[in-house]
Amino acid sequence: MVSSSSCYSLLSVIPISTISPRLLPSKPNPFLIRSSLGAPSGTVVQENSTNVIEPLLVSTVKGKDTDRPPVWLMRQAGRSENVDLVVEISLQPWKVFQPDGVILFSDILTPLSGMNIPFDIVKGKGPIIFDPLHSTQQVDQVREFIPQESVPYVGEALTILRKEVDNKAAVLGFVGAPFTLASYVVEGGSSKNFTKIKKLAFSEPKVLHALLEKFTTSMARYIQYQADSGAQAVQIFDSWATELSPVDFEEFSLPYLKQIVDTVKQTHPNLPLILYASGSGGLLERLALTGVDVVSLDWTVDMAEGRKRLGADIAVQGNVDPGVLFGSKEFITRRIMDTVTKAGKGKHILNLGHGIKVGTPEENVAHFFEVAKGIRY
Repeated sequence: MVSSSSCYSLLSVIPISTISPRLLPSKPNPFLIRSSLGAPSGTVVQENSTNVIEPLLVSTVKGKDTDRPPVWLMRQAGRSENVDLVVEISLQPWKVFQPDGVILFSDILTPLSGMNIPFDIVKGKGPIIFDPLHSTQQVDQVREFIPQESVPYVGEALTILRKEVDNKAAVLGFVGAPFTLASYVVEGGSSKNFTKIKKLAFSEPKVLHALLEKFTTSMARYIQYQADSGAQAVQIFDSWATELSPVDFEEFSLPYLKQIVDTVKQTHPNLPLILYASGSGGLLERLALTGVDVVSLDWTVDMAEGRKRLGADIAVQGNVDPGVLFGSKEFITRRIMDTVTKAGKGKHILNLGHGIKVGTPEENVAHFFEVAKGIRY
């Protein structure tokens, strides 16, 4: 978690002249990288978007035949209640790189204040929960989240983004998963050992389940609100669920994720839901049981193995190591092609295996998009 100001400068607009020409992969590959004839060397080619019915990302998740994988990058989170600023920051990557997904600039903890859980994000420390929860009495004071009342600026920003992007890319919303949100409010912020949430889980599970149920109801409602406001897909972040053993994941995370998916699909059956949990290699098969449309893999999972373990019915997202973007352009190209080749044709959204790192060379980000958007199956 970082402040709005630091997020704002992370992917600032760069001159198109700094973007390098495409580089072909160093060895034969089943996928081609095509240049657009007549395009100035080094420009990020804007594809013909005339008569776009739905964004490429949405078509891909649905399993439709596409000529390349959609591509976007997860970025750092931040908070602002200023609609114009939220829209401006959300559109920064879009204006320069033309990704296939434009994610809302926000933070998974945004709903907490509206749930009667006051907090702040302190520079250098991250999120600080003023009164960490550990008792039934405290959980009883947690209100269910009403997004229309608590965060109307989120809906306004999504509506504007949908109009600005105009189906040339998918507008993405996102929420935190119940166990991850519970981890923050029980631990009092970020944690390395998660001893407080595990103590609550293993000594007073009824208290934790009551809290998880409130987050579940609230996040399902938040996803529905985001979809009604313009989001064309929503990513669920369960960042800390991978701190659980498989058996504990099945008790404290899986049923609540499944409940969110089931609830949202009742009202928005065609809304793509993406699930991301960093370090989830030991839980992949269980992530698929949630019913989400897409499982986002981090870079510690081999893409081909992840595909095999998840099965053909579910789409995958990822999973280039963010550190690759600190390498040479030739190296970046090879890793992109390796990932796309292992993912195979269709039902793959190209992305990093985690959010982009502070200090990533912007010309390398440009190169990533340039190569990715030039791929043809």
